[in-house]
Amino acid sequence: MALLVPRHAVLTGAPGAGKTTLLDAAAAAGIATSPEVARQLLQRPGGMELRAGDPLGFAEAMAEAHAREYERFANLPGPVLFDRGFPDVVGFLDVSGLPVSPAIDRACRTLRYHGPILRAPAWAAIYAQDAERIQDWAEAVASDEAVTAAWRRYGYAVTDLPLAGVDARLRFLRESLQPAA
Repeated sequence: MALLVPRHAVLTGAPGAGKTTLLDAAAAAGIATSPEVARQLLQRPGGMELRAGDPLGFAEAMAEAHAREYERFANLPGPVLFDRGFPDVVGFLDVSGLPVSPAIDRACRTLRYHGPILRAPAWAAIYAQDAERIQDWAEAVASDEAVTAAWRRYGYAVTDLPLAGVDARLRFLRESLQPAA
């Protein structure tokens, strides 16, 4: 019997719940990683304005960036850990009260992640706003609920990360990336 290696693990969940910190620790531990595309878009000139003035255009830009990252790691033999994925874009649209375009829906249905989907739940003790994380606490919780629902709507099982320090979360992540028989 062949072992099934998780190829595309994803960190999802609430803004400010420790995803980037865990992603950085995973990269330092030798795990291939893909950064959060939304944060990269927001950090570019005009990114915050695009999000505020054209959230549908921002969602489309996120989906395109996710597609590039997905393709970049398509042939990697081992696992890669993505900071968010296509259903996160749907969650953004849902929480914004916007429709999901056919192209974004198609990406969610056809470009599938084959690995654990790990959710960083909203965690008030570590939440802090910053230049790109503009949601208040209630908005962060609503975002978490929307993206988690979107992942489930597209048929993924979502596993919660423990509310624990980065070392414990990294151990949990490594265990989640072990091949299944």
